[in-house]
Amino acid sequence: MSHFLDRLTYFGSPKELFANGHGVVTGEDRTWEDAYRNRWAHDKIVRSTHGTNCTGSCSWKIYVKGGIVTWETQQTDYPRTRPDMPNHEPRGCARGASYSWYLYSANRLKYPLVRGRLLKHWRDARRSQDPVAAWASIVESDQKRRDYQQVRGLGGFVRSSWDEVNEIVAAANVYTIKKYGPDRVVGFSPIPAMSMVSYAAGSRYLSLIGGVCMSFYDWYCDLPPSSPQVWGEQTDVPESADWYNSTFIIAWGSNVPQTRTPDAHFFTEVRYKGAKTVAVTPDY
Repeated sequence: MSHFLDRLTYFGSPKELFANGHGVVTGEDRTWEDAYRNRWAHDKIVRSTHGTNCTGSCSWKIYVKGGIVTWETQQTDYPRTRPDMPNHEPRGCARGASYSWYLYSANRLKYPLVRGRLLKHWRDARRSQDPVAAWASIVESDQKRRDYQQVRGLGGFVRSSWDEVNEIVAAANVYTIKKYGPDRVVGFSPIPAMSMVSYAAGSRYLSLIGGVCMSFYDWYCDLPPSSPQVWGEQTDVPESADWYNSTFIIAWGSNVPQTRTPDAHFFTEVRYKGAKTVAVTPDY
């Protein structure tokens, strides 16, 4: 309102010239600028990273106000590599810089979802049967199984509780083990570099029940193939900075700037030394 009144009295407001008339001081209200200042205000700065679906583990400054993330910037205190090699920093990408948008997004899942038709069959069966028998009554019925499987890809998810979905998962695993054996339960677990807790939880569970623990690369389908093909192990290789010591690099089925954004500069910088790069990819 005050800004509106300022506009009405603009021509009648006092003005003071300075710098021989090249500048003017006015008495306008500028409290509207506080909204912008408050947007970037913060109480403290903490160190964190973005570990969800990313193994970059970049170090970030997280600006916090009242327990809410307001904005983020890259940390620049990485130790030097060595004089003849580029530094690691700054590490980070645009996805990391906007991570707080995902954190507070209305689209972020905060509770489990189950396909509605499957959940209806499950709840009907659980009224009179134990969990394993209830699951068996669904998957062994052609009509019930077809009812929820034929709508895959069409949405139809409804909210459930953690206790309920854990019971469904456990019942499905027990049923599969009893009927087909434990090696028919196959699961994925993130690599330790991404989240040691997530990796240990998934791999230990599968190991204890006798299931098959697939790798991170089976999950994302982006295993760099030349390393296991030549050496027999899975990416047991030097860090990305060692790319700068190479003279010939093959990017085989890998989009380095997209999937290894914080390390991609080593790939680019070594070309200034004369290194050759070859891309083997189905993208083109």
